[in-house]
Amino acid sequence: MATAHVFIATSLDGFIARSDGDIDWLLQRDDQSEDHGYSAFIADKDVIVMGRGSYEKVLTFGTWFYDRPVVVLSEQLADSPVPEALKGKLRFSNLAPKEVMEELARQGVHRVYVDGGQLVQSFLRDGLVADMVITTVPVLIGSGRPLFGGLQQDVDLKLVSSRCFPSGLVQSTYRLAP
Repeated sequence: MATAHVFIATSLDGFIARSDGDIDWLLQRDDQSEDHGYSAFIADKDVIVMGRGSYEKVLTFGTWFYDRPVVVLSEQLADSPVPEALKGKLRFSNLAPKEVMEELARQGVHRVYVDGGQLVQSFLRDGLVADMVITTVPVLIGSGRPLFGGLQQDVDLKLVSSRCFPSGLVQSTYRLAP
């Protein structure tokens, strides 16, 4: 079975974006001299699975910076053609999280990077997330799109490590308890 892994940033008050999807509060702190562990995290991932919101936000950057195959889970986009510049780099799917993980496992995929707030929530609800790297940005934005939503049961986590960066960001790695 393929395993799902999360690498995401959040404001100190728990939001991954403003209500309109804006992440200016995060991009303003994007210090290119600090990698924040992304290179090490992505090194052993085979595929990236992201939600529609994350996909649409990435498109606004003008550069497709992913070097792994990307699956965008979206009922709205499932029948849409892939943009010409992204053919061979991504595909759309309307599968549920468990179904896409089973499909990826059949394709020989072992480790999947899951990106996007609602998608992370869905993967958590389905018990599919193995671990999470959460980087907390020292800013309060007051409202927005929360990283975590309602759950049917508690999700127990084990802190694996925590570190801080000169920029003030704090990064914690959690393993989900079995």
